[in-house]
Amino acid sequence: MKVANSLRSLKQRHRDCRVVRRKGRVYVINKTQRRYKARQG
Repeated sequence: MKVANSLRSLKQRHRDCRVVRRKGRVYVINKTQRRYKARQG
């Protein structure tokens, strides 16, 4: 999982990437290509 200040470029790595909020943190998850994960902060 990548940790980045901004998720704008990370959510555009794959067309199935979704931005979700969990426990006060912002994540990028991908159900089809699971290697595209990122967290903000």
